Amino acid sequence: MTLGKKLKEARKQAGLSQEQLSEKLGVSRSAVAKWETDNGIPDVDNLKILSKLLNISIDYLLDNGEAINELVMREPYNLSEYGKGGKGKRKDRAVLDKFPTAEIHTLIGEQKLTKGEKVIDNVLGIFTDAPFGIPGLINSVKNTDKQFYLVEKDGKQFFVTVTDEFIETRQLAKRVNSKKIEIGNWRFTKCEYEVK
Repeated sequence: MTLGKKLKEARKQAGLSQEQLSEKLGVSRSAVAKWETDNGIPDVDNLKILSKLLNISIDYLLDNGEAINELVMREPYNLSEYGKGGKGKRKDRAVLDKFPTAEIHTLIGEQKLTKGEKVIDNVLGIFTDAPFGIPGLINSVKNTDKQFYLVEKDGKQFFVTVTDEFIETRQLAKRVNSKKIEIGNWRFTKCEYEVK
């Protein structure tokens, strides 16, 4: 599904006309129409606003749809309601609460480097004493609030991202059987450890 179709579907589910959405964004109705017909794409600031207004993720809008189905649910939750202990354990409990009868595996995620980040990494390594991997380290620090899971329930698989504020669930269009998984600009390794 294209970005335009996803945007149009999400707008309709939110009960907004193109004109109403354009007013909330501060853009013309024709700009929204262009986006929905794939004759243009929103800039980064508008993508952020669209994500909040329509309760969809930017990843969902920009994903090419090969590995992930259209079914994406983002639900806010209160992390403090999941007992004591570290954030990781509380996030495990939140996923267990959402999928009590499912098989749940944690995923170790690594964001892929862009071409520019790869160049910077190589230049830093060649011209300084800095070790290779600095852009990767920066990406991992930026994403410390995210925890990822592969959930299997009733013959379906779900990719679940848990942050400090929300749980995002995506139904996978294709079954994943390997330990290595690629979704969008992320690489994941499935842990043998099952969350219980």
